[in-house]
Amino acid sequence: MSSHVAPGDQATSGLDRRTELREFLRSRRARLRPEDVGLPSYGRRRVPGLRREELAQLAGVSYAYYARLEQGYGETMSAEVLDAVAHALRLSEEERDHLVRLAQPDRQSMTQAAPPPQRLRTSVQHLLDTLGVPAYVVSRRLDILGWNRLATAVFGNWAQLPPEERNVARLIFLSPEARDRFADPGRTALRTAGAVRMNAGKSPGDSYLSSLIEELSQKSEEFRQLWARHEVSCGAIGESVRMRHPLVGEFDLIHEPMALPGGAPMRLVTYHAEPGSRSEEALRMLTSWELEPLR
Repeated sequence: MSSHVAPGDQATSGLDRRTELREFLRSRRARLRPEDVGLPSYGRRRVPGLRREELAQLAGVSYAYYARLEQGYGETMSAEVLDAVAHALRLSEEERDHLVRLAQPDRQSMTQAAPPPQRLRTSVQHLLDTLGVPAYVVSRRLDILGWNRLATAVFGNWAQLPPEERNVARLIFLSPEARDRFADPGRTALRTAGAVRMNAGKSPGDSYLSSLIEELSQKSEEFRQLWARHEVSCGAIGESVRMRHPLVGEFDLIHEPMALPGGAPMRLVTYHAEPGSRSEEALRMLTSWELEPLR
């Protein structure tokens, strides 16, 4: 991987919140057909999905009021209106939260510049080392801040990478070696792009995240296509992920992320196998080989 923007550099000024809001709402309208929501459909449409006036009707607001929201002016909208729009668009909980953040961002998120690089507390690294399952910690920017040896057995040796390349999104979209560890890399890429967009919505003023998005857009056609879809999701908690390893083949792990309290947002991500399954045996073999030098 070539050029990058290190955490703390300010190459860009952040995402354009109003543009994000406009494109997000348009993308959600486009995925609904009139018959999906009980409306009559009259002939062919120039663009897919519901028209603005149809969405306004479903949400119980005037066309002008909804049009103003889709133009990026949501600051004066009430919570009830945003909830009605979210319901009409059939948004998931993650998507509804994303809509609210874009429409009515808090002042801190809008003025936030790129903060200093995050550091992992020593106590958290000790926790990782004592866990009996593959685990790592990521920042809101998806930088990998720490991991245990069992994670190395499953995902590869991140210690061999320069610190600036230890980022989940960069690995998934720019590293064939990292992608090969997933049996369904397309699904993993979709989830990763969704996580980047969700986190960017939480911190639209973060210039580092904007630079990451720009870099991935320049270097990965797949990322560009997924980014244009405006998906907002990092996958369901407890979701199964099929892994691929050159020594044990394919096996399934259950993905469990959880927020770490205190300081800047961080998430502890753990993976475990179903007890008694072939996947548990595959994981046991990998971890025993990884830990063998310690015996």
